[in-house]
Amino acid sequence: MSRKIFTAIAWAVLASIVFVTLSPIGWRPHFGAVSLERAGAFAVVGLLFGLAYPDRLWRVLSLMAAAALLLEALQHLTPDRHGRLSDAVVKILGAITGVGIAWLCTRAHAAFAPVARKR
Repeated sequence: MSRKIFTAIAWAVLASIVFVTLSPIGWRPHFGAVSLERAGAFAVVGLLFGLAYPDRLWRVLSLMAAAALLLEALQHLTPDRHGRLSDAVVKILGAITGVGIAWLCTRAHAAFAPVARKR
């Protein structure tokens, strides 16, 4: 998949996370344990951003951490939501996992792509 596709999907997923996080609590989809949902959502978006920007992983991690902290802070502006530092930590750990997987994928691709081209 090209980086442009990963970039578009990554920003769309992040926008979706922002919408779901700041919308009324009744609009939030439920898939399982709330902490697992938070970590999973940020792992996915971290993976997508990591694949979209493989040469800027520290910036991606910074963006994910800033997004998690900002979203938790912005929840204090909504009447039925509440932001917690512990929720932000869960999101950041999920993002670190996703970016780490992206790093592994790009390293594996770099290692095996020359072998595949020789055939």
